[in-house]
Amino acid sequence: MNRLQAFAADLLASDGALVEAIDPDGLDIVAPPHLQQTLGIPDLCRFGFGATLPPGARRVGIETDWLARFAAVIGERGRWTRRVLRPTNPPLAGVERLLEREVVLANATYRLHGVSAAWTRYLILDFRFTALSDEKREGLVRLGINLATGAMFDGAPDRLSSRLETEAAEAALPEGVALPPLWDRRRILDRVGPALRSGVETQVEAFAKSLQRRLSRDQARLHGYHNLLFQETMRRMAAAPESEDRRRREELRAEAIRHEYRARIDDLGHKYALRITAEWAQTLELVMPVQRVALMLRRRKAERLVHLDWNPLTRRLEFLPCEFGHTADRARLVCDDALHLVSPAGLTSCDGCAKPYCRACYPERCPKCGHAEHRASPVPTA
Repeated sequence: MNRLQAFAADLLASDGALVEAIDPDGLDIVAPPHLQQTLGIPDLCRFGFGATLPPGARRVGIETDWLARFAAVIGERGRWTRRVLRPTNPPLAGVERLLEREVVLANATYRLHGVSAAWTRYLILDFRFTALSDEKREGLVRLGINLATGAMFDGAPDRLSSRLETEAAEAALPEGVALPPLWDRRRILDRVGPALRSGVETQVEAFAKSLQRRLSRDQARLHGYHNLLFQETMRRMAAAPESEDRRRREELRAEAIRHEYRARIDDLGHKYALRITAEWAQTLELVMPVQRVALMLRRRKAERLVHLDWNPLTRRLEFLPCEFGHTADRARLVCDDALHLVSPAGLTSCDGCAKPYCRACYPERCPKCGHAEHRASPVPTA
């Protein structure tokens, strides 16, 4: 079976249909009433998935509307799944050297407060995005968040997903294990939004640059064409200074050229405008043991206890969380007011008074001069 054929066979069989594979690349189906209605098929039906169809088969492929029909059958199933993993979780050795390499604090110090085995809950979220201009691009952004520490992790979701197939299909959660609580939707979106925007921008960067090159090329072509028309009009106007009527006609022609140029430039702006939307596709809740590292941060005379998890599957220590936004850089600063951990962009100077302040403490405006902070809105999500 090809992949689409196998997917259709599994889906229809799980929904109560009788399915039998036939050659070449086909399925004979006896469909119950609800599948007949959802897929728009009779009770006895034959599907074909290859270049050569079995006799009397309907062609099913990704270029037709069959993926949308199958999506209607799936509905909300599979949008949220849960896996409990129990990989080997040995004690973490060489913690001090690991911290020296992975933890970057520019304006604070830390000391190791302890390492212990613990359990955590990851959310691995998939978002489907569409970038639409004169052409269309689609893609998938996968993000991960540790609900125990609040840390986002780049690249780790894919590494974790690749290891799921090698782990036990379903492990039992040991009795007495305390898991971090699920976050509410608003808190998840506040943390995921900046990371989603960054991930989408990375994936559409080449597409956006291509649009900008074509826009610049077309703008230069329009400017050259209309500039020649305008210069010719000015030349004719200068050649007959004594004729008021002719001068008036050339002035009207010059104004018409300017008006058409502005209109054509606006049309190009609309043509190459890039509109990006993103929607949530599915979430995997991953429960597993980790090694939890406790750090005591110190900034001047204030202290704060934070935790980082070392994952035994990826064999990586996660980043210190950024409480301002999202960055792929490990560097963090600590603010004076609440000891927030932020990326360097979260403690930059105010555009109004040039005084630095913490964007996690004051996300809307500067506390000293009241200058409103402009931050790009996250990619719309469903």
